[in-house]
Amino acid sequence: MLTGCDSNDEDDPDGLTKVEGHVFHPVQEQATDQNVAQLKVPANFTVSKFAENLGKPRMLAVGSGGQVYFTDRDAGTVTLLRDTDSDGKSDQSQVVANKPNMHGITIYNNQMYLVTVHEVFSAAINNDGTLGTLKMLISDLPDAGQHPNRTIAFGPDGKMYITVGSTCNACEEPNAENATILQANADGSNRKIFASGLRNTIGFGWHPQTQKMYGMDHGIDWLGDREQQEEVNLLEQGKFYGWPYIYGDGKFNPQPPPEDSTYEQYLAKTTLPLLQYEAHSAPLAMVFYTGSQFPSEYQTDAFVAMRGSWNRRDPVGYKVVRLRFENGQPTRFEDFLTGFLINNNTSHFGRLAGLTVHTDGSLLVSDDTNGVIYRVSYTP
Repeated sequence: MLTGCDSNDEDDPDGLTKVEGHVFHPVQEQATDQNVAQLKVPANFTVSKFAENLGKPRMLAVGSGGQVYFTDRDAGTVTLLRDTDSDGKSDQSQVVANKPNMHGITIYNNQMYLVTVHEVFSAAINNDGTLGTLKMLISDLPDAGQHPNRTIAFGPDGKMYITVGSTCNACEEPNAENATILQANADGSNRKIFASGLRNTIGFGWHPQTQKMYGMDHGIDWLGDREQQEEVNLLEQGKFYGWPYIYGDGKFNPQPPPEDSTYEQYLAKTTLPLLQYEAHSAPLAMVFYTGSQFPSEYQTDAFVAMRGSWNRRDPVGYKVVRLRFENGQPTRFEDFLTGFLINNNTSHFGRLAGLTVHTDGSLLVSDDTNGVIYRVSYTP
């Protein structure tokens, strides 16, 4: 529902954007069979429930044997799901790890890596899909503040990459590791800042052909219904991406820079985004499609889970989009899985969180509001 607004459409004489904001939370509905049946995907694709009644499934990972794992931040758990008869539905569930605020998850060299607010753990994956003893690799990641959802992945270089969001909407951070992506060795050693000026990059990954790293950064709130747009960034060592002073195509955020600097100086060192997407859509997971089930044209494109807006009058997001790449470069977004907004966009039955490509080539999508993991499959 609309809970308040504060607007000012006038331009600041100094070229700064003034605040124009609304708050609207679509009413949550249940993921009934009727609601699921009206979800929309491209021709020859099918959406079904892989698993339900899961609590609050967030980030996803798939083991080499097809076992599916999900984290539940609120419960502090990692749960293993098995589809023992290969019918596209989970029929076994087992909690395999417990740590408060468990969120990020990835698998590398048959080891599972997990990240909470402050900690990174690893554990061997047993033959039955369960985990060995959790080993702490890092214990002192920065405090969370507004953005506690750390994510983790390994790059083609064998290095560990950890996202650390900002503690606030727009402020000068007291800890240099906030609003960054960190890089470390697989054992957690030699940790350093890889990229900075990133307000909250949760979804990221590497293009399968070019090996370049891309991420979706969350825009600043309270700049208006259409500002700040979400960003697609080419993430590179040592680059600064503008937050909290510069956003979009070089606009100045009302957050004043330090007294010994200027907006122009920050703009000069800012790497601007390659693409932008509708403001407040809230991109979470991002995964490049590397399976063999979907048509070949999907190879090397990425999928992004758009969790959905709250800081604008008309809701956006609440869907999965396809990020098209051409000649190794991101070019445009296309809707892929839509229909979670219902009742003339006043209600929803899914706020999406995690994405992963299953070993059978299907795409799995988690919704942590109704406790569902969806499966998107393709039949020629």
